[in-house]
Amino acid sequence: MNQILLLALMFCGGIAIAVQPSINGRLAQKVGTLESSCISFAVGTLLLLAIVLIAGKGSLRGVANASWWELTGGCLGAFFVTMIIVAIPRIGTTAAMATVICAQLTTGVLLDHFGLFGFRSIPLDSKRAVGVALLIAGAGLIIRR
Repeated sequence: MNQILLLALMFCGGIAIAVQPSINGRLAQKVGTLESSCISFAVGTLLLLAIVLIAGKGSLRGVANASWWELTGGCLGAFFVTMIIVAIPRIGTTAAMATVICAQLTTGVLLDHFGLFGFRSIPLDSKRAVGVALLIAGAGLIIRR
């Protein structure tokens, strides 16, 4: 997959992440917060199961060789979805997304810098540090009322 296509898909993923909380928030008004999170994950799980069965190239049996911490991604996702459902009605989509994006970028820079989880190390340089600082400043302007 070429880099432009990958970046375009990630851009679409960003749109999905911005829209998903509002959709889940509306569902939460009808069924409850935790219930909305559960339904969201259940629907996503069913969709992914169908895709794996149709187009999957890996093996679900490999999960037996995974470390316990490699299975925590679903827990982190459930935490994120639940917290965003709680936050959006209270602080708004823009403030919630600005906070999330700052946290993601800051964490990503640290993960890259230290090469955590076995991925290659990408050192934190002054350009990346300024980029993170500007994003945090921009988020601060968005969040302030």
